[in-house]
Amino acid sequence: MSLPEGWTLSASAFNLTPEVIRAARSAPDLALTLVERGIASAVEIELGQMWRGFPAPPTRDVEAFHDRLAAEGGRVSIVGVSIDEYDRGRRRTDAERRAFLEPQLRAAASVGAAGVRLPIGQAGAILDDLVPLLEDLDLVLFEEAQGHETPAARPEDYDRIAELDTPHVRLLLDISMLMPALPVTYLERLERGGIPADLVGRLRDEWREPATHDAVIGLLRSGGVPGPVHTLYMNLLVRFGRAHVSDLASVLPLLGAAHLKFWDLDDADHRISHPLRDVGTALAATGFTGTLCSEWGGQEWLDDDPWEMTSRHLSLAAGALSDRHPSASLQRASTQ
Repeated sequence: MSLPEGWTLSASAFNLTPEVIRAARSAPDLALTLVERGIASAVEIELGQMWRGFPAPPTRDVEAFHDRLAAEGGRVSIVGVSIDEYDRGRRRTDAERRAFLEPQLRAAASVGAAGVRLPIGQAGAILDDLVPLLEDLDLVLFEEAQGHETPAARPEDYDRIAELDTPHVRLLLDISMLMPALPVTYLERLERGGIPADLVGRLRDEWREPATHDAVIGLLRSGGVPGPVHTLYMNLLVRFGRAHVSDLASVLPLLGAAHLKFWDLDDADHRISHPLRDVGTALAATGFTGTLCSEWGGQEWLDDDPWEMTSRHLSLAAGALSDRHPSASLQRASTQ
């Protein structure tokens, strides 16, 4: 089987963040390597990572990157944008928030992107006002939900997308929401960092159990999380989700893109490929079209080659998405 028509696998330039930090090459040069090396023809970029002058990068730099990418047969799929909520300690007004975002939207249009990405709910009160601008620029605003941000946790934000009922505001699902098990290398890092063995065992064997979540909170509140892994530990509460595809049944028709988030490539028990197959089956049933982007989150604790990791993950994802299989739970998800 092959991917359905209208589905495009893409790669995120965010995967190259360790190389951006090393600064041996510029961020645009690094993003271009994803196409030059034949890893992907469509790339996602983070505007704040790409050029100086954020939130209004020089137009000549943006257009130059577009031209270089096109010359290699590539294009930008989605641009990650953001709203800086504070200015020197003062919360921005809605008018100021829109003014901060507008040049980013125009830069995304100049680079040839299909859309921009914001965390779900962040646009808030300015969302209505953005729709005419999105229409003028022919852009889609993708509101990204990940980790614990399920429809049950944030119903008003999902409802807002449905109420707008416009193709210019869609949902982007990060499959970090659908983790049947935690990354092997992550658990090893927590264990080396001093997290109690009994909790590591529960995280390994009972990740989706509510009692495990309670134990995670309990250790945090007790002050028992060692400093060197404290930030890493917070992924359990923010970036790693425990939902099932069936929990997303009501919002699947709103999806316009997906992040195929991965952390490492240990798939011995299908902890990576099963969510990919589940999502593929569910999206195929809704008539989804859009990009499915490989995004590597494991760079936080791993030092692997990001190009190799991205290439191997895209190969795994292509196989899993092409090998969709029906199940009772997925059929329920697609028909509710």
